Amino acid sequence: MNASILLLPGDGIGPEVVTAAAHVLRAVATRFGHDFTLTEATIGAAALKHNLPPLPDDTLRAAQTADAILLGAVGDPAYDRDPPARRPEAALLGIRKALGLYANLRPARVWPGLEDAGPLKAAVLAGTDMLVVRELTGGLYYGEPRGIEGNNASAHNTMRYSRHEIERIARRAFEAARVRRRRVTSVDKANVLETSRLWRAVVTEVAAEYPDVTLDHMLVDSCAMRIALAPASFDVIVTENMFGDILSDEAGAIVGSLGLLPSASLGEGPGLYEPVHGSAPDIAGRNIANPIGAIASTGMLLRHSLRLEDEARTIETAIQQTLASGMRTADLAQGGPSVGTTEIATAVAEAIAGHS
Repeated sequence: MNASILLLPGDGIGPEVVTAAAHVLRAVATRFGHDFTLTEATIGAAALKHNLPPLPDDTLRAAQTADAILLGAVGDPAYDRDPPARRPEAALLGIRKALGLYANLRPARVWPGLEDAGPLKAAVLAGTDMLVVRELTGGLYYGEPRGIEGNNASAHNTMRYSRHEIERIARRAFEAARVRRRRVTSVDKANVLETSRLWRAVVTEVAAEYPDVTLDHMLVDSCAMRIALAPASFDVIVTENMFGDILSDEAGAIVGSLGLLPSASLGEGPGLYEPVHGSAPDIAGRNIANPIGAIASTGMLLRHSLRLEDEARTIETAIQQTLASGMRTADLAQGGPSVGTTEIATAVAEAIAGHS
């Protein structure tokens, strides 16, 4: 296969984990005889530092013509006081909207050997393998009107959802459940919010199209508690933008580290893949960032954008072999011996080269 993959290293630890993930992609290309053309573009604070907007026009054009996109991270506290349009995070909102990426898939699983890496007892965590399907282009993050009034006297945001937006994300969740354990938990705040009442009604209607999938509804606060108490009870969680943002981070924490979590943003345009962990500027440039989330994101890229299932499974097997060998980055080492970002990437790439 010939495929064009756009790399957006971004900010903080983004360049380090993208470099690691690109190393693994090249190993896959060699192992399976593919030709992946990897090109880079600027985004986030890395663009702002060159007096460019957070999502430069050239970057967006490159994204629109790529077969898939791998993003590292955006974010820099130096821009926290700037207007919203001049903050690095504006690039994420902009690229999702421009590419029509309305569905964010965030899997959270316990890798063998990491049962004790998180805060939960291994017996509670055992069997955890959930997928959070997050609506990505609606809700509070995009709703208008919004703003700060007066001299910081008040502020307002708007949460808004249409039937169409809810239907399409619900179908993504039910389709995903069909190839997993056939259970969907729809999360809302229907006891308080009108948007959640519409959400619950529409998801229930869509569920009738999938009689082979079991649906249950859960309030977001109850869901947050249950993720901490019984994470293995979930299969697919579908929810709106802000709730999904929070719950998927919680899921990452309970399985050991946000550095382990990949994600895929899918919709109308090329898929966008990125680790969940953020830019982590405090550890940038020190070769201690966990690249597993970025590497696993390349597995999702191969599966969802390039339809290369065997190659995706090979990456996942190589990650499992690397972790089973005892290699740990600092976030997983629990005070014990640790290795760096590049060492993990090299080990995964070598496992791919030797995989048969």
